[in-house]
Amino acid sequence: MSPNSLSGLPNAQGLYDPRFEHDACGVNFVVHMKGERSHQIVRHGLGALCNMDHRGAAGAEVNTGDGAGILIQIPDTFFRSVLPFDLPEEGHYATGLAFLPSDAANAAVARESIERIFAEESLEILGWREVPIDPTGVGRQ
Repeated sequence: MSPNSLSGLPNAQGLYDPRFEHDACGVNFVVHMKGERSHQIVRHGLGALCNMDHRGAAGAEVNTGDGAGILIQIPDTFFRSVLPFDLPEEGHYATGLAFLPSDAANAAVARESIERIFAEESLEILGWREVPIDPTGVGRQ
């Protein structure tokens, strides 16, 4: 009997190695096959997320989750309304989210490191935006 016969996984072969298998419980994809945007897709995505509560996405407190969420297309119109800098045409830029240290000096060091790496990769940072937060709903933990 092979070591994987009880798990149902195939034996290691070629580039495949069952040691790197991980649970995929909680993975959903809701898309429009032609890339059309709609709020209905967001509603379906949120519905799928709510249906994954069984995997523990609720976190340790009733008002705090584990970070599970939905990924959507870049909201170009929204970004243009809130950013204090200009953007190239839609589809010709990328976005990122960085959780920087709360200490201002440490945040500056982290930002400089990110900017240095981008420069090394010949990438241009168009600007930074501090995302507004509302911590009133965050649980004690």
